[in-house]
Amino acid sequence: MAISARSGLAGLPDSRTEPDGSAVVRILSYNVRSMRDDEDALARVIRACAPDLVFVQEAPRFFRWRKHAARLAAKSELVVLSGGATAAGPLLLCSLRATVERTEDVLLPLTPGRHRRGLATAVVRFGGARVGLVSCHLSLDTVERHTQAGLLLDRVAALGTPYTIVAGDLNERPGGRAWNRLVKELRDGHEAAPWGTGDTFPATAPDRRIDAVLASPGVEFLACGVPTDLDREDLETATDHLPVLAVVRLPAVSGAWPV
Repeated sequence: MAISARSGLAGLPDSRTEPDGSAVVRILSYNVRSMRDDEDALARVIRACAPDLVFVQEAPRFFRWRKHAARLAAKSELVVLSGGATAAGPLLLCSLRATVERTEDVLLPLTPGRHRRGLATAVVRFGGARVGLVSCHLSLDTVERHTQAGLLLDRVAALGTPYTIVAGDLNERPGGRAWNRLVKELRDGHEAAPWGTGDTFPATAPDRRIDAVLASPGVEFLACGVPTDLDREDLETATDHLPVLAVVRLPAVSGAWPV
C-alpha cells in the first residue's frame, strides 16, 4: 500500500494503476451548497483530498451555472465531467487520469411543490478498469426519497457497467428506508472500510451521517470517511456539509484497456 505524498492524509493509498490493469481511485463526495460560502476554502479542501473523482451535490443551478462549475473545477485542479443544472444539482468532476466513455444527466420525476431532483451519471475508465458513476441528492421527503432510491438503482442497472460507484447526499441516516433500499444492492464504504470519522452534517458540529459513498459488489473499499487532518476552518467555512473521501480498488475488466 503506497502512502499518499500529495494530500498529507496519513495512511491513505495514493491513486495508481496496477500492472494487471486494476486501478486504485480516490473518490470525494461533497455537498457544496451552491458555492454560496467560501469558494477558496472549498477548493482547498478538494485539492487536499487529491481526488480522481468528485461527486458534487447542490452545484449552482441558475444564472451562469456552467461558469461557476468550471471555476470550481479549475480551482480544484480538475475538469467538469457531467451534471450541474441539467441534473438539477448533482455534478461530477474528474482528474485527467480518467478516460471518459460517456455521460448522461437524468431528471427524476417532479413532485409539485418540491425541489426537482436528478442524477449526474458517467462511464469512465482508469487503466483496465471500467466503472459507472452516479452523483445523487435525494429528497427531504421520506416517501419520495424511498422512491428515488429505487429509480437510482434502476439507473445503476441501466449503465450496464461491471462496477458502479454511487455517492451523494442521501438526506437520511443509516437504517432509514431509502438507505436500506440502496444497501441491499450496494455496499456502504464507511461500513466496509471505516476511516476518519462518520458524521457529515452540519459541518460546524456534525451529529449525523447523511452523505455516503456506495459501490456495487466487486469494488474493494480501502478506506472511507470524513478526513480528520484537513484545515478545520476550511472545512467549516467551505459549505455546510463535510466531505466523504473514499479510496477504492477497481478490478480490470475485458473491454477496458490500459491508458
